[in-house]
Amino acid sequence: MDSSDQRGPAWRQDVIAEHVLSHGSASAAELAERFQVSVMTIHRDLDELERQGIVRKVRGGVTAQPSGVFESNVSYRMKSMQPEKDAIAEKAAELIEPGMAVMLDDSTTTLALARRLEGITPLTVVTNFLEGLNVLSRVRGIRLMALGGDYDPLHNSFLGVSCVESIEALQVDLCFVSTSAVSGGYAYHQEQHIVSVKRAMLASAARNVLLIDHTKLGRAALHRVAPLSAFDRVIVDDGAHAEVLRELDEHKVTYELVSA
Repeated sequence: MDSSDQRGPAWRQDVIAEHVLSHGSASAAELAERFQVSVMTIHRDLDELERQGIVRKVRGGVTAQPSGVFESNVSYRMKSMQPEKDAIAEKAAELIEPGMAVMLDDSTTTLALARRLEGITPLTVVTNFLEGLNVLSRVRGIRLMALGGDYDPLHNSFLGVSCVESIEALQVDLCFVSTSAVSGGYAYHQEQHIVSVKRAMLASAARNVLLIDHTKLGRAALHRVAPLSAFDRVIVDDGAHAEVLRELDEHKVTYELVSA
């Protein structure tokens, strides 16, 4: 590979971001060797990528994977657990009937559901996820309502006070959301501004459905979104361990397992 100093730090940071988002993590030493620069230079690059919210630094390197206070970049989440998300979305689509008004949050799991709505029309779909808007704008028979607000590039969605106010003016039949973590009878998320939007969505619907792959179970994040009793149904893939499923049973959660 050509020495990165011929192309500059912006190019190198783009390549580092693509590498980490594809592989999940990388060490600073590995990146320094790959780009033929010093470890100190790599750490400056990683500081900038962390500032942009693309990755987070850990001891000795960097990761795109989530933590209790950090949600992964949408580019990473769109590549992660895709078979599980597709199976969950297939089951979720069975709950939707023509003529309904449906709200989708800005999760990549509900994006998989959005891709399955073409045959369930006429339908009104409300979402704040730009990727979902792009998918659904091409589907005949869907009345598409975009929730405005402040654009957030980390999530590729619209958030903030104006988004919450837009949601509060609506009433839908079904709301589908996902979240970062589920434990102790609650759904959690790392970021407060995401939590306020999800809570408004749940309050605006006659019925709520939580879509989560099994890696979210048995984990906690910084902010509580809602008790699991706020959901009429939880759909999760069958990779879930028996221990975390027992916890759902103990909290009397109605859930369905799907095969990925």
